[in-house]
Parts: sequence; C-alpha cells; structure tokens
Amino acid sequence: MVFLQAMLVQLVVAKPKVLQKLGKADETKDEQFEQCVQNFNKQLSEGTRLQKDLRTYLASVKAMHEASKKLTECLQEVYEPDWPGRDDTNKIAENNDLLWTDFHQKLVDQALLTMDTYLGQFPDIKSRIAKRGRKLVDYDSARHHFEALQTAKKKDETKIAKAEEELVKAQKVFEEMNVDLQEELPSLWNSRVGFYVNTFQSIAGLEENFHKEMSKLNQNLHDVLLGLDKQYSGNAFPVKAQPRKKTKLFARLRKKMSSDSTPAKANKSPSPPPDGTPISSPETKTVNHELEPSSLEAPGASIPKSPSQPAEAARAGAEAAGSEAAAGAEASKTEADSGSSSLPAVVVETFPATVNGTVEGGASSERADMPPGFLFKVQAMHDYTATDTDELQLKAGDVVLVIPFENPEEQLDVGATAMNSRLSKLQRDEGWLMGVKESDWIQHKELDQCRGVFPENFTERVQ
Repeated sequence: MVFLQAMLVQLVVAKPKVLQKLGKADETKDEQFEQCVQNFNKQLSEGTRLQKDLRTYLASVKAMHEASKKLTECLQEVYEPDWPGRDDTNKIAENNDLLWTDFHQKLVDQALLTMDTYLGQFPDIKSRIAKRGRKLVDYDSARHHFEALQTAKKKDETKIAKAEEELVKAQKVFEEMNVDLQEELPSLWNSRVGFYVNTFQSIAGLEENFHKEMSKLNQNLHDVLLGLDKQYSGNAFPVKAQPRKKTKLFARLRKKMSSDSTPAKANKSPSPPPDGTPISSPETKTVNHELEPSSLEAPGASIPKSPSQPAEAARAGAEAAGSEAAAGAEASKTEADSGSSSLPAVVVETFPATVNGTVEGGASSERADMPPGFLFKVQAMHDYTATDTDELQLKAGDVVLVIPFENPEEQLDVGATAMNSRLSKLQRDEGWLMGVKESDWIQHKELDQCRGVFPENFTERVQ
C-alpha cells in the first residue's frame, strides 16, 4: 500500500514534466538563474579537481620527505665518527627532517583544510538547487491545474478556490527558495577568485620559505663536506687492501734448485723471446748460440720493450757484454762467423723481473746513488704492516727502490739463469716485489740489512 502511494506521488510529480517535454504545458524559465547554475557546476568541478591535485601534491611531499630522510640516514651511516664535522652532519640531518615535517603540516593547515572548507558549502547549495527545481515543477503543476479549472465549461468554485490556494502556497515556497539562491550563487561564483589567490599564495609562500631554509641546510652540508675534502685531498683514504698471499720465494727456489738433477751447461744461455716479451713458460730452456760481437747481451742489458727497438737493444747489449766478459767470466774460445775476435764462451744472461706484464731491464750502467740492480721507483699508496721478517714496513707516501730478487746463498754460476727466471715467474704470479726504502738506502747504504719484499698492489710506479 505504501509502495502504491509512493508511485502515485511520483506520477503526479512527473506528469507536469512529461507534459512540458511534450509541449503540452508551458514551463517557467529563468535564464539568469540557469546561468548561475552552470557557473556553480563549473566552479564545483574546478574545486574538486584542485582538491584532488592538492592531495596528490601533499602525498608527493610526504614521499619526498621519506626519501630525503632515508638519504640523510645513509649519509649518517657512511660518515665515519673520526671524520671532521660529524656532529654538524647529524644536526643538519635532524633539521632537514623537521623542515620537511613543518612544510607538510603547514600545507595541510593553510591549503588543504581551507580547500575542504571551501568545497564543504557546495553540497548544501547543490541540494537546494535540486529542491528548487522540484518546487518549480510543483508551482507549474498548481498553475496548470488552476488554469484548467478556470477554463472548464462547468466551473466548480470550490475546486477553483482550493486550486488557487495551492497555487499561492506553491508559488510562495518556490519564490523563497529562488530568491535565496539568486543571491547566494553569484556571490559564491565571485568568491572563487579570492579563494584561488589565497590558496596558491599560501602554497607559493610556504614553498619559498621551505626552499630558502633547505638551501641554508644544503649550504651548511656543502661546507662540512668541503672541509672533509680539503683535509683528505692530499692523502689517500685508508683503504685496507689485502695483499695477495706471499710465498716463501727463497725457500721455493732452493727446493726447485736442489731438485734439479743436472746443472745447466756452461756454454748455454737462455734465448730471449724475439719480441722482447717476458718468458711465460714455467721451465727455463737453454739453447746453444754461436756468439757474435753484435749479438751478445750482458746481464744488465735492457730487453727491448717493443718490436720497434731491436737494433738499439742489440747494440747496447753487445757493449755491455764486452765489459762484463772482461771482468772475470770464465771464457772458452768459440769460432765467430767473421773469425776476427775472440769472445768469452760463456755469457750468463739474467732476465730481470716482470712487473705488470712488461719486462723492465736495468740500466746498462747503474747510477752511483742507487742500490745495485736498481730497476725503478714505486710509492706506497696505503700503509702496510709487515707480517714476516723478510717484509718491508710501509707507510703511505714511502718511496721504495725496486731491485731484482737475489739468492744470497747461491753464487752467480751456471744455475743463475734458471734461478732468476724462476724468481721472475714467482714474482709475477704472487704480486710481490723486492726493494729497499729510499730513506733507509740514503741513510745506511746497507742493502742486505734494509731490503725486503712488499706487495705490489699497495704501491704505484713513479719512475
């Protein structure tokens, strides 16, 4: 029963609308009010979009706050306690977090809440506009009913009076609502300008102040890091690199030398590679040579570093060989192709150490201020603590004079070639160099007491 009554009411209300759409009944129109309604709908749409975008902006600010916080926490973790400016860095990180929090809260208070208040008045006005539309339909219906009774052939004064009373009542209700909306809608439409100005001014002002304060913090952090950089700019950071495991070079050499069943022949010497590259085979090979004056090489002669230098290397080797042979090497006569000169039959050729894949030969004549067999200089990049008696104790910046590996217990005899070749191979594989600190050499000039081995990867070559 209740459902039927509700349907009847809806039909009564809808009948005038249907008649108006069909052109069977006129409709009261107010073009000025309709324009106000269009402006209202546009204003509501723009405000809703602004509210949505502002919430997105606040979410981004919060996300940026979290990202900035994690970044500053990372800085605090990597900033070591003994570095200068540690307390300043912690204070900057704390202020950075407070600044982001304050910025977000002020945006909520001065922008988002104001936006919510502004949009909060739209639902009520929207419902009143809809209600006005319904009252307009009631007014038109009462007016049509009253006009129909007046134009009827048989007039019923009672019905006409009642219809007139209902018409007056409907008109009064409609006009009251219409007048209120006619005043509020234009005022609301005009208020949008001031609201937009205040909202975006607040956001711009908050951003300006935030970035100004953040710029100060960033400048302070920049100054702290600049001070750290200046303090460590001339020094290497104490990166604790681990040297490769050192093998007892002399012990391994003695073991291998003692295990050799037959000594190398006195008239045989290892043939260097034709291109001057280091010997890569683990075994030392000896070959017979017919010695010529132009092809002899002395123990200290340089092996050419590139194919473009063979002639110069050969001449230098020949000159050095002559001086070394005259010093006391055991000689036996060999027949040269020219037959014009008598040269030593045995030339002991020693291959220098291989460093970083490049054969480094000593100078043909050693300088007086350098230790015997001096190869090149290196500088320690990191501190190194000796773990054995045959190792050098290094500090960052120490200069070391690199010399070839030598076995003090063995004479430079026919086995010297194999010994030096094996030492060169061990040195290259294990990453250790033999040398004496420049300061110790200048002060003591005692090679046997001052020399020792050290890890190559703790140094860099300087000469």
